[in-house]
Amino acid sequence: MARAASIIAAGNIVSRILGLARDVAKSYFFGATGMVSAFNIAAKVPMWFYDLLAGGMVSAALVPVFSTYARREKRAELWLIASFLLTLCVILMVPLILLGELFAPQIAWLVSGGMSSEMLHLTASLLRLTLPAMLFLNFAGILAGLLYSLKRFTLSAFNAAIFNLGIVAVTLFFAHPFGVRAMAVGLLIGAILQVVLQIPGLRDTHLRPVLNWRHPALPRIARLYVPIVVGLTVDMVSRAISYRLASTTGDQSIAWMDYATTLMQFPLGLTSTAVSIAILPTLARQAVGWKLADDNQDFLATLAHGLRLVLVLIIPATVGLFVLAKPVVALIFEHGDFLPSDTAMTTMVLRLYLLGIIAAAIDLPLINAFYARQDAWTPALVGLTGVFVYLAAALTPSLFRQMQLSDLIIANAIQLSFHAITMWILLHRRIGSLRGLRLAYTSSRAILSAGAMAVLTIASLWALGKIDWPNQILSELVIVVLPGAIGAATYLTLMNAMKVPELGFVRQLMRIRNPL
Repeated sequence: MARAASIIAAGNIVSRILGLARDVAKSYFFGATGMVSAFNIAAKVPMWFYDLLAGGMVSAALVPVFSTYARREKRAELWLIASFLLTLCVILMVPLILLGELFAPQIAWLVSGGMSSEMLHLTASLLRLTLPAMLFLNFAGILAGLLYSLKRFTLSAFNAAIFNLGIVAVTLFFAHPFGVRAMAVGLLIGAILQVVLQIPGLRDTHLRPVLNWRHPALPRIARLYVPIVVGLTVDMVSRAISYRLASTTGDQSIAWMDYATTLMQFPLGLTSTAVSIAILPTLARQAVGWKLADDNQDFLATLAHGLRLVLVLIIPATVGLFVLAKPVVALIFEHGDFLPSDTAMTTMVLRLYLLGIIAAAIDLPLINAFYARQDAWTPALVGLTGVFVYLAAALTPSLFRQMQLSDLIIANAIQLSFHAITMWILLHRRIGSLRGLRLAYTSSRAILSAGAMAVLTIASLWALGKIDWPNQILSELVIVVLPGAIGAATYLTLMNAMKVPELGFVRQLMRIRNPL
């Protein structure tokens, strides 16, 4: 698990760095204008369909089912199942893409109808460039599920990294002649590169076009996927509504949301996402053993270990990013066409997003615990309820005044918190209690250390703000790096003094090297 987590974390680090580079390039060339909002919509639509199809299946259905056929004596069946899903992907995606190309203006209106007519026209033209990426994204997702089940994490862990690399490279070389359309073309190229990247990992597989509906694994995948597709469909509609509502608050709102989301997802990807993916195959195997032996202690111990590791990492990351939000946004984005007013709005959105990030980080391992037991209905139904919680929280303020962007971000935090709390309660009722597994011990010490970290970070920010720096870039860099280093050192020192064992595990995880 540690080896897998270290590989996935490394992939996430590279991905997040390139994701920041993508947004730095976007902010430099296009600022936070309506053009950026138009591109963000054109980028989200294929990603939503990826999340709905292969993305939704990987954790919930593909890895749990593929893992049962990963033993060498069953791999011929594994190749057959994967071949069928890849063939089905092509058959479904091609006509869907053609329909999207035909109805691009209508899709743009549905998702962002509050924007100006000029921006809606641009959104439709960008959609026609990004929609073909759906085929390659879903193809790559199925390949990633296959490689994860074989415990070959290295190549698939860098899928998102190479995707972002494609966008960054094309934007840097072609932004001036082609404008924001260069980013749309880069997205398509990045999706293609995801497939190319994973081909070496398939060296001993026997994949071919297959249409065989009779394998017993396929009903299992479908049974696990049906609740996922229900939940994701509702979630996709919810996100579309969210963007539609955001578009009514101004052409720039979606751009500010996207920049803040990139920063928020950086710590989330390095902590909860990496740990959740890493523990899923182990949980899936322990769930099978649990059914045979009627003993779920190993399963709960693995889950608790993952949760403790997530808490040790996400709590200081959240506190640090909240304190340093404005200087971080200024350092990364406030260049070129990105204005100080954009920094102020992005900072506000980011801090509101961070109110729900710890809940989101805890939620991912809990969801995967249910997926490992091949129970996909529970997370789906909780997610469906969460959508209504979000809509109620987002729309209630508009009954008394005009809707504001902050209403939507706060509603998102409320939704994330509701989902995590509900999943925690259901875990204790249906799977078993995590009491006695040191979660309170670890989280209390992480909160205490993060509080001390925040005090020293704020003090160092105040002191550095009194210095007259020779140039702006140096000032921005020092104001982020030095307080961040002081805060991190404070947190690590206090956690080490309190002898929190997960801190040692993090050090071990960072030293592990993948032998493949």
